[in-house]
Parts: sequence; C-alpha cells; structure tokens
Amino acid sequence: MKGYIHSQESFGTVDGPGIRYVVFTQGCPMRCKYCHNPDTWPMNVGQILDTDEILEAYDRNRPFYASGGITVTGGEPLMQKEFVTELFEKAKAEGIHTCLDTSGIGFHTKPSYLTKIDRLLASTDLVMLDIKHIDPQKHLELTGQPNDEILAFARYLSDKPLDLWIRHVVVPGVTDDPESLYRLGYFIGELKNLKALDVLPYHTLGLPKYEKLGIQYPLEGVEAMPKDRVPALRAEIIKGFKDRRRELAAAVKKS
Repeated sequence: MKGYIHSQESFGTVDGPGIRYVVFTQGCPMRCKYCHNPDTWPMNVGQILDTDEILEAYDRNRPFYASGGITVTGGEPLMQKEFVTELFEKAKAEGIHTCLDTSGIGFHTKPSYLTKIDRLLASTDLVMLDIKHIDPQKHLELTGQPNDEILAFARYLSDKPLDLWIRHVVVPGVTDDPESLYRLGYFIGELKNLKALDVLPYHTLGLPKYEKLGIQYPLEGVEAMPKDRVPALRAEIIKGFKDRRRELAAAVKKS
C-alpha cells in the first residue's frame, strides 16, 4: 500500500521512547494556530511511498533503533489509517515497536470506522495523543475543529491494551490558564492506560515556513513560552489529574 509522505527522519529522539525512525505523513484537517508544519496540511500531495520502502529505510539503521522503533506522525496519520495499519502490521511482524502520534481528529463511532481503527490499534504499541485544548469553544478557535470526537478517542483508547501518552502545548495567553489546565488534568485522570504527560512550551521556530508559503502567522506577536514556566503549568494539570484519580478510587471503594 502506498501513502503520501511529507518527510522522514532517521534519528528522532522526541517522538516516543528511544531513538526512532519518524515518518511524517502528508495531510491534516486541523489548522492549529501554532502549527510549525503548515506545509503538511494539503491532502494527497507529497512523496508517494509504499510500506516496504519505509521499512527498507528503517532497516538501513536498524541497530540504532534497538531501544526505539517507528513513529508515524504528520500531518495527521489518521487521514491515511489504512496505510499506517499496513506499515505497523509489517513492523510488528519484525518485532519493531510502533508509535502513533496523532491529534485524534476524524475519530467517530460508526461500526465501519471502528473496525478499521481497531485493526490499526491492534498493531500499535503506543499512542501519543495531542490534546490542543480541553474547552470546546477555545479548541474550535485554536484549531478550526471541534474536540468532542478527540476526547471520545482518548476515552476509547483508555480501554485498549496499549500505552497512552498525552501531549499538550502551552501557549502564552491561549492554553496556559489555570482553569483549562486543571480541567485537562481532571479529564486525563480517568484514562486507565496513561503512562506519560508531556507539557510542551510553545515556540516560534515554524514562523519562517509561513513566510515562505505566504501565509499570515496566526499568533504573530505571541512570544515563545519560557521553559522555566512549564513545571508550574504542568503542576496545574497534575492537580486536576490527582483529584480525578482520588474521586475514582473513592467511588470504587464505596461500591
């Protein structure tokens, strides 16, 4: 099966555990205001590769990935879920750790869709789910898409035998208010297979791409998030997380 690929990285260190081969798929319906890869938005363009070609590229440096594996990101990999499924099934047959880095956009509960997504998740070891904003209206303003199905996807993943990492980008004046951070933590507190929380500081490194593409940068004038603020912001999320976990534990004890 062939897929539309934006690019590949042979030495990824921030895309899951260990050193990883990272495949950036082309195409995404989200229009996140802080997206640093706007060149991945258009659908059905880019380099066309089949799954065997990607695995052949992985094999060239296989010894480096002993503690890592393959990560498929984007763009949005769920826009090409059949392609990713075939790639992951072949990877798992070779004992390769697989990671899906996704925003969860496009998830829904129609039986025909769930059949396809279940097949993909069956060969997925780790899902890194990027929750852009917990508030529905603010999420819509930030990304151009609603978040109800994304949160439903998080709950759906919670019942699967895989590891889940939640990622959240903190943007000054956009996603860093204490109430939203607490609500995010409270929500993820109910996810049974959550293994990690990555709180990522907003940066402006993608700005030159907007200039090159002739696109106005939506967050022009917003300064990068100082890294030294991140621990306190993460603590707000953890506060909500712990409160929700305590409530769930008390409910189980009471029953």
